[in-house]
Amino acid sequence: MQREDHPPESAAHTAAQFATTHWSVVMAAGQESSPSAQEALEALCRTYWFPLYAHVRRRGYSPEDAQDLTQEFLTRLLATHALGTVHPAKGLFRSFLLASTNHFLANEWDKARAQKRGGGQAAVSLDAAEARYQAGPSEGMSADRLFERQWALALLAEVAARLRRDYQAAGKGPLFDALQIYLTGEKGLPPYRETADLLGLSIDALKKAVERLRRRYGELLREEIANTVGNPAEIDEEIRYLRTVLSPQ
Repeated sequence: MQREDHPPESAAHTAAQFATTHWSVVMAAGQESSPSAQEALEALCRTYWFPLYAHVRRRGYSPEDAQDLTQEFLTRLLATHALGTVHPAKGLFRSFLLASTNHFLANEWDKARAQKRGGGQAAVSLDAAEARYQAGPSEGMSADRLFERQWALALLAEVAARLRRDYQAAGKGPLFDALQIYLTGEKGLPPYRETADLLGLSIDALKKAVERLRRRYGELLREEIANTVGNPAEIDEEIRYLRTVLSPQ
């Protein structure tokens, strides 16, 4: 019988992580040189490139212009001096990015469009980004709402990727692959008995494994959201809001 080990425990560093990758620290990059803040900002921009692209596309720009504008906006954002002139809206990195993008489109898109394309490497290829955009929500969704929905989906995808890495690092990649379907709690999933037999576990051991998986997912979700809010007290509110964004209209 396969032994079901715990995934690596790393929740103890969450408080320290909030202090070092919290997005207000990222904002400090606008005033001073901060390698850790710059790295955090670059990671956030990689994760949330597509929500910005989808937002710009829904504003009516062509795929090529949307890619150029998204990349130019993020390139300017990563030039840390530009951050010193912008203030966060409601302490949310999500709100900051949306407001800053809208400001950029309203005031500077002509300049950006005139620049030579390819000034920076996009996080997603144009073909892949456009295919993903076309497969997304209906045209009835506003540009701002689409951004928020894609933001939530990108955030959840990042959490799932981090959880997979946790299990792989512990030599439990196959266990994660078998259990990840139980993260959502949706109906119509394979019965526990079927998965338990597949893994060589008892029903009780499988239930405990799923419980640990969900608990760790919740921890990582809170950590990821902590990277994008003004203070820890806003995490629960942001989780509730993102749930509403993902709810069927």
